[in-house]
Amino acid sequence: MEFPFDVDALLPERITVLDQHLRPPARRPGTTTPARVDLQQQIMTIVDELGKASAKAQNLPAPITSASRMQSNRHVIYVLKDTSARPAGKGAIIGFLKVGYKKLFVLDDREAHNEVEPLCILDFYIHESLQRHGHGRELFQHMLQKERVEPHQLAIDRPSQKLLKFLNKHYNLETTVPQVNNFVIFEGFFAHQHPPARKLPPKRAEGDIKPYSSSDREFLKVAVEPPWPLNRAPRRATPPAHPPPRSSSLGNSPERGPLRPFVPEQELLRSLRLCPPHPTARLLLATDPGGSPAQRRRTSSLPRSDESRY
Repeated sequence: MEFPFDVDALLPERITVLDQHLRPPARRPGTTTPARVDLQQQIMTIVDELGKASAKAQNLPAPITSASRMQSNRHVIYVLKDTSARPAGKGAIIGFLKVGYKKLFVLDDREAHNEVEPLCILDFYIHESLQRHGHGRELFQHMLQKERVEPHQLAIDRPSQKLLKFLNKHYNLETTVPQVNNFVIFEGFFAHQHPPARKLPPKRAEGDIKPYSSSDREFLKVAVEPPWPLNRAPRRATPPAHPPPRSSSLGNSPERGPLRPFVPEQELLRSLRLCPPHPTARLLLATDPGGSPAQRRRTSSLPRSDESRY
């Protein structure tokens, strides 16, 4: 793949590794150095043209590799240069391989979901005129050594039939683990994977479940007496022989003794009728125009002098 600028001078090594910054590599001593902005623009042009060629070869509606995509993602692209052919003394590009780490949810052999972050093959292209010459294996093997991974540890994003045959031929990757996404993983992918980062705690056996601690259980055994007057026993059918003593003066609380039965309702009303009203209560009833007839009768017995005073 040819370009209108000097590819051999721009990419001094046979295989050049470019990250998201797309910076030009260090140049050989003694070579002329154009403006660095021009060099980066040339690298961006190479990446864009390689992405278009790969999309056309895979019948994709749009390129999945471009300079703008590289700058917005932490991907790495390996560019293979042709050192033998030098058309017009400018060199040529054979192909490229793009990889990157991605967080994926994949299924294992037991169809359990696993959250992993493997190295993924995102795009792979060798020029049509230079295929079946060992360039693809050279580029792929260089990537494996640089990234320090094994072929079965990789996840491939929407591989073509050519790529699947390539992996089967050179790395014996044939049996795949079915997935629900576009990524393909092969048997042995989980052999060296770490356990998922998020795991549910193991369930305890039924016999180990304790709703209360030992101190809580002892506390529940102690019967706590409710406050007065809720501590009174339910009303009995037979009234007690002696009713509970009443308070000797207004404002004193009744004496709290042991639990006693409730006073029958009729006897309680009878004792209230017999109880003489307090002088203060008489005055309040005399000034209340909406009092009951019984209350008005009681206040009618007050002396005239008391009524006129208020």
